[in-house]
Amino acid sequence: MHSLPLLHRLSGQPVIVLGEGDAADAKVRLLERAGARIVGEDDAAARLAFVALDDPDAAVARLKARGLLVNAVDRPDLCDFTVPSLLERGPVLVAVGTGGVSAGLAKALRLRLETLLPAGLGDLADGLAAARTKLRARWPDAGQRRRALDAALAAGGALDPLNAGSAAALGGWLDGAQAGEGGMREFALGSDDPDDLTLRQARWLGSADLVAHEAGVAEAILIRARADAVRLELAPGAAAPASAPASAGLTVVIRRQAG
Repeated sequence: MHSLPLLHRLSGQPVIVLGEGDAADAKVRLLERAGARIVGEDDAAARLAFVALDDPDAAVARLKARGLLVNAVDRPDLCDFTVPSLLERGPVLVAVGTGGVSAGLAKALRLRLETLLPAGLGDLADGLAAARTKLRARWPDAGQRRRALDAALAAGGALDPLNAGSAAALGGWLDGAQAGEGGMREFALGSDDPDDLTLRQARWLGSADLVAHEAGVAEAILIRARADAVRLELAPGAAAPASAPASAGLTVVIRRQAG
């Protein structure tokens, strides 16, 4: 991974934009949509800067010397950060980035995603936010609460995000939902290619609280698990960890491919 994606809150914050023309105007529009205040180069409170100049090297050097993070239009070699192609559905923000390698590819992928994500996705997000207190009351245990949501938001689930009617279904789901799956799931890999995982195996990995795996399981497989899932490497020939109660979460055991 060449970059760490972050969502930076800019409401009311000063941001420097240097330059004129279409490229600079586009950055100004983007920043104003995020609530930023556009300021000049001398503003001492600014921590971010965008440079849209034909010869940006000197301006970038000055700004970086002051400790600012800088984006230089069409000069990824000078950038501390890049701006992804953005898809908005209310509070849901999907960012597609290529680290400055190809803005055209990022845009093409974003346009493809536009056709997949329903207009009501933002309503679902707002509904889940409003239901936070009720969710905590229904499942006081954070693990059970997360697994219930994972199950509901999965493909074909009661709150499938790609289903245009999911926002309207939220109230009924809260009244009758059950906690998601816990316990243990074990499988052997067919290959080291994550694309060869079955849909069920990929779902288990994405929901697991503990991933126990034999030595040699490819990192490309393991990174399909949640970033905060606990990892445990099994000693050669070791048995799977003792099965935990459902309330303790989902444990996934991955065995290396045969041969």
